[in-house]
Amino acid sequence: MNRILLFVIAFAVSNSFAQQMLHCGSDEMESKLFQEHPEYKQAFLRSRKKLETFTKQFQESSTKSGATYTIPVVFHIIHNNGAENINDSQIFDAIEQVNLQYRKQNPDTNQIVSAFQSIAADAGIEIRLAQIDPNGNCTSGITRTVSPLTYTGDHQVKSLIHWPPEKYLNIYVCFDAAGLAGHALMPAVADTIPEWDGIVIRHDYVGTIGTSDYFRRTVLSHEIGHYLNLYHIWGGNNVPGFYYLPVGNAGNCAFDDEVTDTPNTIGWSSCNLNANSCSSLDNVQNYMDYAYCALMFTEGQKVRMHAALNASVANRNNLWTPANLAATGTDDLVSQLCEAKFETSKQIVCQGDSILFKDVSSHGITSRIWNFESGIVNGSSSNDTAIVVYNQVGKFDVTLKVSNGLDTLELVLSDYITVIPNLGSTSGIVEGFEDNLAGFSNRWHVREVGQPFNWEIANTGFQSNQSIKITNFDGGSNQVYEFFSDPLDLSGFTSLAVAIDWAYAQQLASNTDLFRIFISNDCGENWLVKKTYSGTSTLKSVSQFMTTPFTPASLNEWASDTVIINGASNFTDHTQVKFRFESKGGNNFYLDNIRIGKLNELGLHEVGSGNMLEIYPNPSAKDGFATLKWDVNLNPGEIQLVDAQGRIMFEDQKVNAVDSYQVPLINLNSGYYFVIVKSLTGINSVPLILK
Repeated sequence: MNRILLFVIAFAVSNSFAQQMLHCGSDEMESKLFQEHPEYKQAFLRSRKKLETFTKQFQESSTKSGATYTIPVVFHIIHNNGAENINDSQIFDAIEQVNLQYRKQNPDTNQIVSAFQSIAADAGIEIRLAQIDPNGNCTSGITRTVSPLTYTGDHQVKSLIHWPPEKYLNIYVCFDAAGLAGHALMPAVADTIPEWDGIVIRHDYVGTIGTSDYFRRTVLSHEIGHYLNLYHIWGGNNVPGFYYLPVGNAGNCAFDDEVTDTPNTIGWSSCNLNANSCSSLDNVQNYMDYAYCALMFTEGQKVRMHAALNASVANRNNLWTPANLAATGTDDLVSQLCEAKFETSKQIVCQGDSILFKDVSSHGITSRIWNFESGIVNGSSSNDTAIVVYNQVGKFDVTLKVSNGLDTLELVLSDYITVIPNLGSTSGIVEGFEDNLAGFSNRWHVREVGQPFNWEIANTGFQSNQSIKITNFDGGSNQVYEFFSDPLDLSGFTSLAVAIDWAYAQQLASNTDLFRIFISNDCGENWLVKKTYSGTSTLKSVSQFMTTPFTPASLNEWASDTVIINGASNFTDHTQVKFRFESKGGNNFYLDNIRIGKLNELGLHEVGSGNMLEIYPNPSAKDGFATLKWDVNLNPGEIQLVDAQGRIMFEDQKVNAVDSYQVPLINLNSGYYFVIVKSLTGINSVPLILK
């Protein structure tokens, strides 16, 4: 697919493994671009002609350097605190994969079809993370920028941060890449619009680990091929006005990719190793095809990329010079120590479980010392990775001290690891959010999102003073906010009830915010969705759209539900419950009165079953009494007053009353309580607020 496109050569694939192509949208963007900037057209044609002339001369030259070309790179992670904010290890893996593929060192090169083994090339090109930034400061070669532009991933992301393209290859990792897996500027286009020079790639096509996988490892090599003036293998013309050659089109046999040893082909998006589309065997395993079984560049492609690296077009000839390698810290001299940093497989772990730590400090680390408070290290405490077992419950510090032989840096993260009990509590959970935020965080585990807002205490609730809130009105979209419980001992349960009250409004009919309830039986390694509420239907507690920040003004603007989770297989002695709100651009969300337990415990009842109790006044004044009345058929035998944390504050186990009872409210704090009545017919409850 070779055309001036959106000044992009795009590699598009589906999100599934069906290898179905996505629409790249280049025609539309190309037309718009030339309408708005007709001056680009002639400049591009001049740059392309200059480069192709130089390339032809370079190909005909009898003396070509056998040296390896090193290209300094910087990875710009453009994220909104979601999965696209991939860790450093995934970047390191991507660099390793590119270098294996360009140097023909990937272990599966022995699977190259025999007809092409003789021309499969060590391209003699490597990429290396920059160690010095444009201002001369030490850098990890990885930047992180928070921006909603991550969701589009078009050329706008380059306006956020762009290092000099004559010194660095700028690679942008985003949530999306303009609907593609990735896109790159070819040199003639980059020469015309240098501020757009670089590669944009989806986070889940970077390397083989983290959010990506082995199947997608070749996408970055493909895009770097375009960056170094390789067309798609089925050819075409990167000329304004020339028609687009879609992959697999029978007419593609009439066109060429400007490389003599790549047979003409229609192009493939499936791995047909016996394909013979243009009267000769197709090089389906080429990195510049779409077949996803790529293993090779040809010798001709190698020479063409080397020509691009020696041409002045887009200043590719400056990237690998000794002066630039020294300026970017990518030469072979002693590395500068920038930062002590580590990554972990998890930060919250059950008692007795292990955590993998990895040192990702930069640069040139020759020695390190780990210190894990209350942790037991399997093996040496000086390796770049450490497996640590935690047998004590609590919050613990982690310290890493690194050295490059000249300088030393130390990183101390306080209360970084949280260890929760392996065996669950036998009691249920009642949470009314009547405490402050610190109290809530001590009872629940809140997932950090790296944003200035997360779950927060709101001064409104359902029959209470407070609830917990997500400021969703102006909080952006595609964010995930969640918190989960310590383990509960639910062994022997056949059903579990989870009751909640909530309030939510849409801004627009298209808002698809979600609220979900999960359980886990393996200390949070895996979570099973047990109920989903959708912003377009079951999540709405008010029918009208709210174009200003929503705050529930009455009880009628709240909704309630009790979720019944059945099946003994769901329950263990360490089952956890998680609540997640997924922002999609709607309005604020409020959650109140979580009750988790057996259906007839802690006041849980199926919605619509009717209320057999009432209490008044409600709210009541503390240090007084509240009158509890019940249906004459209830015949209570025991009454309890329980606070929002499930603690029994008052109990009468021998009730002798016909239809009412005076509940004492002496020496109690203001807040949210339940009055629970146990009888021969079951357990019922009613909420009570103390002012």
